Amino acid sequence: MKTTYIKLSLSAVLLLGIYSCKKGEVAATEVSASDSTVAMVTDSVSSAATMEVKDRQFIKTADVNMEVKDVYEATVSIEKTVQDLGGFVTHSNLQSSILSEDTYNTSDNEAMLIKKYQTENTMKVRVPTEKLGELLTKINDKKVFLNYRTINAEDVTSNIKYAEMEGKRIKKTGENIDQLKTNKDKVNLDNDNMAEGNLQQLATMDTSDNIKYSTIDIYIKEPKLRIAEIAVTNTRNIDNQYKFNFIYDAKNAFVEGFYLIQKIAVGLITIWPIVLILGVVLYFLRKRKLTKSEHTKVQE
Repeated sequence: MKTTYIKLSLSAVLLLGIYSCKKGEVAATEVSASDSTVAMVTDSVSSAATMEVKDRQFIKTADVNMEVKDVYEATVSIEKTVQDLGGFVTHSNLQSSILSEDTYNTSDNEAMLIKKYQTENTMKVRVPTEKLGELLTKINDKKVFLNYRTINAEDVTSNIKYAEMEGKRIKKTGENIDQLKTNKDKVNLDNDNMAEGNLQQLATMDTSDNIKYSTIDIYIKEPKLRIAEIAVTNTRNIDNQYKFNFIYDAKNAFVEGFYLIQKIAVGLITIWPIVLILGVVLYFLRKRKLTKSEHTKVQE
């Protein structure tokens, strides 16, 4: 009897241990599944980019500002991704911002130009709205640091309904104008109504296009500075070498002086009438002076 009791106790302990192990495995599985769910939610795109609501129309836009390892490589990759998703690039401004630029002479004839710069790009792309979430996910793969990402989903359902009502009103107004007697006022009313109808159609087309294609503004830059080493000429040494040459400058000065004499001579020839008149005047003044002097001597 005692032996049977001991066996039953051991069996109970064994079953309890097995049950505890199974429970622990189930709990571990549930925790793992929960962690996976959290990770999936964390890595997923914002619902604003992918949400769809019955009987609702949205214009979706996004603004992404992030740092990437290589701006040029990221730019090419983003542009290709946009094209593969059926979208297009409307603006891409890839440039390098020079932070410092110094020249170091390395020999009498050579020098090294050192530029420190950062590369950045400002892009504007458009993709089919249903592909917005996929594009944002692929763009996110290129980041090393995300500064910010903004996603907007503007509900334009009421705007569309209002545009439809305005279209009906403009059409009705046109029918009423057609019933009027033809005169100058009717022509003006008809032109105004047609212009208003054209603007309404244009606004409807823009809204439809913005619903169909989402616009994404992207700014990417590299977090680290790049350094460019460019071999250039030692201009300072070249300037000093040719800054002053005595023999050459002296020869030029002699030639310039000779040219100056020629110019003076030509100038005097040009004004020969004036010189002749002055000569005649001086001759008569001198002659008069001599005559006066001789007359004075005779009187003495």
